Amino acid sequence: MLEQLQSGLASGPPILITIAAGVAALMLFWGLAAVIGRRLDPARRRLRQIAGAGDGQADVGLGEIVAGVLQPVERFVLPQGAEREGTQQRLQYAGYRSASAVTTFYAMKLALATLLLLSWSVIASLLPKLTWGRITFIAIVACFVGMLLPSIWLDRKVKTRHKLLRDGFPDALDLLNVCVESGLGLAQALQRVADELDVSHPELASEIALVTAQMRAGVERETALRGLATRTGLDDVRGLVSLLAQTLRFGTGISDALRVYSEEFRDKRMQRAEEAAAKIGTKLIFPLVICLFPSFLVVAIGPAIIRLAEAFGATVAK
Repeated sequence: MLEQLQSGLASGPPILITIAAGVAALMLFWGLAAVIGRRLDPARRRLRQIAGAGDGQADVGLGEIVAGVLQPVERFVLPQGAEREGTQQRLQYAGYRSASAVTTFYAMKLALATLLLLSWSVIASLLPKLTWGRITFIAIVACFVGMLLPSIWLDRKVKTRHKLLRDGFPDALDLLNVCVESGLGLAQALQRVADELDVSHPELASEIALVTAQMRAGVERETALRGLATRTGLDDVRGLVSLLAQTLRFGTGISDALRVYSEEFRDKRMQRAEEAAAKIGTKLIFPLVICLFPSFLVVAIGPAIIRLAEAFGATVAK
């Protein structure tokens, strides 16, 4: 055993990286298997159901399992303060509002970085000609990419969800205006709008349904509406919530304010569409230059080049 270890140390850094990555992955998977095994134990699950029956607790999911794994070392591994709050806010904008969302997100970062490092260690062991400096540099880059990819995915998720919410709000305002003018109260009108938009705009429908559920649970209407602005993170929604809060506070008519704000939303959506259409010409320049311009040169100048080559060939032959 000692001779094998000495030969491994003498064979170079790739073997050390492979051993370290393998041990880290083994410890990670062993810990996950142990925790998941305890969570999926029928006797333990039955005891948790009996203990939480009075509180209405449901069965745990993957996020709660990951949070349970990292709970002992959470304050030492996960960031605290402003960075954690910013990540939690971005996850909320993306639609992930569970208590374990932040822990699951950072666990995803750690798992992806470990996976890329392990994959590179296996590849590096098959390439003996690589120097130690290149192996270390690529390992650092792999860890950095593994930590960066979840953040990029979250930013794209937030951007996509904001676009879906922004596109559905004019229709929601029109439906809300019709419901209010027909005599329904604000809570009943919001619930009807959530039911009607469940197919066309499910993200917006779920947010409005959450507002109505909070109102039915006893939360003040202004607080529930401000929670909608906090969860979505859109300035337009924040302005609408402020407008509705003022109308509720001063007792003015809601229908007129909704009609004006709906027209403004539609104008903004039309302006965004016109802006996107105006950018198409600029965005098409690079595909045209890269794909069509070479073929155009071949068709337009190709015959002339062939004739010149034939003429110069004939001149040289004479």
